[in-house]
Amino acid sequence: MSSDISNMRVFTLNSNPALAREIVDHIGINMGKSTIKRFSDGEIQMNIEESIRGCDVYLIQSTSEPGNEYLMELLIMIDAVKRASAKTINVVIPYYGYSRQDRKARSREPITAKLIANLIEAAGADRVISVDIHAPQVQGFFNIPVDKLEVFPLMAKYFTEKKLEEIVVVAPENAGVTRSRQLANRLGASIAFIDKKRSREPNIIESIDIIGEIKGKSAIIIDDMVDTARTITTGAAALMEKGAKEVYACCTHPVLSGPAPDWVQNSELKELVTTNTIHIPDQKRIEKHTALSVAPLLAEAILRVQHNKSVSTLFD
Repeated sequence: MSSDISNMRVFTLNSNPALAREIVDHIGINMGKSTIKRFSDGEIQMNIEESIRGCDVYLIQSTSEPGNEYLMELLIMIDAVKRASAKTINVVIPYYGYSRQDRKARSREPITAKLIANLIEAAGADRVISVDIHAPQVQGFFNIPVDKLEVFPLMAKYFTEKKLEEIVVVAPENAGVTRSRQLANRLGASIAFIDKKRSREPNIIESIDIIGEIKGKSAIIIDDMVDTARTITTGAAALMEKGAKEVYACCTHPVLSGPAPDWVQNSELKELVTTNTIHIPDQKRIEKHTALSVAPLLAEAILRVQHNKSVSTLFD
C-alpha cells in the first residue's frame, strides 16, 4: 500500500452505504469506522471511532430523499472530521440534492443550490466530488475545487453492448441537447429532442412534440435524473406514437419520487437505465429498471485526487 493510500480514510454515512462499500473495495482499503445514532429527540449523534489526525478524509453521502436528513448528517460529519484534525476533507456527493434550485425563476425565490454550497464550505469541506450535477453553474457556487464526473461513457458502453440498430438519442428538452450529443457521438447515432410546454406548477407538462427523425429507430431518452418520471413516460408514448421502433431511457440519478416506479413499469419504455448514485429501496424496484454502478468511476476519481492527478482525463 502506497503512503498516499495509507493516509486515506473513507467514511460512509446513511444515504448509500452499499455504494460506499463498493468504492472502498475498488480502492483496496477498509471502510472508516464511525457510528451515526439519534438522541431521543431525533438529533444526530456522530462518532468517529478511529484516529484521523493528519489524514485525507473522504465522506460519501448522497443528499437524496430524505434530503434534509442526509444533508444534516453530512454537515455534522464534516464538522466532526475537521475537529478531529484531518489534513483534508473531501466530500463525495454522488447525487447533489437541491441542484435544480440554481437560480431565481420567479421573484422572491431562494437560490438553494448556492445556500447548500455555502453550508458545505462553512462546515469545513476542502473539495467536492459529484456526479452529473443538474446545473453546471453549481460548480461556481463553491470557492473550493469541485470535480463533476460524467456517466455518458458508462451509458454508451451499456447500449453499445446491446447492439441496437438505427439509434436516435433524444434530449427531453432543448437544454439537454449537449448531453444527448455526447452520448450520440459515442454511439454513432443521430439526435432528436422533445419539445415540452411546461405549466407554472412544478413537474407538470401541458403539451409535448418531437423534433427530429425517429420513425423506425430505437430511441434512447437521456437526462440527468428521473424524478416523477412524467418526462420520460410521456416522451416514450409520444415517440412510439411518432413511429419509434422501441424506446429506452437512461438517467444518472434515479430519484423516482412517489408513483414514478409504477409509471415507468406501466409505460411504453422498454428499459430505464440509471446508475446507483441513489439507493433504491426494495419497494421501488421494478423489472424495467437497470442500475449501473458508478463505484469504479468514483473510486478512480478519489484515487486521482489523492495522487494529485487529473480527473478530467477520465473522460478523454
